[in-house]
Amino acid sequence: MQQKINWIDNLRGIACLMVITIHTTTWYLTNANSISMPSWTIANILDSASRVCVPVFFMISGYLFFGERSARGRHFLRIGLCLVFYSAVALLYIWLFTPISVSKSFVYVLQKPVFYHLWFFFALLVIYLLSPLIEVKRVSIKTLLALLIVLGVLANPNTVAQKAHGFQWLPVNLFIDGDTFYYVLYGLLGRAIGVMQTDKKGVGLASALVFALCVAAIAIGTRHELNVRGDFADTYYLYAGPLVFIAALSLLLLAKSALNQRTLPGLAVISRHSLGIYGFHALVIHFLRTHGLDIKQWPVLDMAWVFTATLAASLLLAVGLRRLDRHRLVS
Repeated sequence: MQQKINWIDNLRGIACLMVITIHTTTWYLTNANSISMPSWTIANILDSASRVCVPVFFMISGYLFFGERSARGRHFLRIGLCLVFYSAVALLYIWLFTPISVSKSFVYVLQKPVFYHLWFFFALLVIYLLSPLIEVKRVSIKTLLALLIVLGVLANPNTVAQKAHGFQWLPVNLFIDGDTFYYVLYGLLGRAIGVMQTDKKGVGLASALVFALCVAAIAIGTRHELNVRGDFADTYYLYAGPLVFIAALSLLLLAKSALNQRTLPGLAVISRHSLGIYGFHALVIHFLRTHGLDIKQWPVLDMAWVFTATLAASLLLAVGLRRLDRHRLVS
């Protein structure tokens, strides 16, 4: 069990860093006409390598709650309080530092999160609600591969349509609709892989290779979309897309096989404060971007600066919140 906790902590820390990365690079990806192509390419590669962050969080939650243990009252209380607390913090930020209407943000709080990153808490609630009904069985690697190929690629509605002589052969329509299906599937596969024996020779190397190939394919596909459309498109960035799907499972296998001996010191701190970091980071990035505290004239340096400043500020806020929140309700 200690080994399982170690790889989960390491993976959670990595995913937290990836979340900051994708929100740091967003401005450059969506403003391709305002920057040089080398700078856009760097942002594209960084973002492509980090798209798995949200699927990883769902897989960790699935591993924890889609087994013998399910979400209980205290877990629902915690996620509810997190939604209330971080929404309140976001509303305060909007009131103090933006021209956005606080009243309009509040009126639609149950339909649209107050700040864009808070959507994750709503989606995670689905995992919690389903957890008492689900206990994932142990499956073989062959079964896992079959699920990956069929649900992740062949029947994935986010797979780019493929035609031959007018006949469309991908994706196959199994009437799968909505990203929530894939968020739950991530949870199921997180549990299945989590209890699977992955200490066989070559698993880590193979997983790393597949992850790298998926990242390259996501980056190349996104560059192709930019060339065709003349503007950024998230076709290959989708959390439920086939390449992100395969990359996320590969990273989970890699972490479980290579990062299960101990929790790495830096990742341990980030993992321990990941909830607070997630809750605060988007506000920090928005503040830096909208108050002239970034350095867009030097894109690469700016990405490094915004990432580092956001991580430092978010971690500092998370540490302070954790000291006040003795019952760990929102930290």
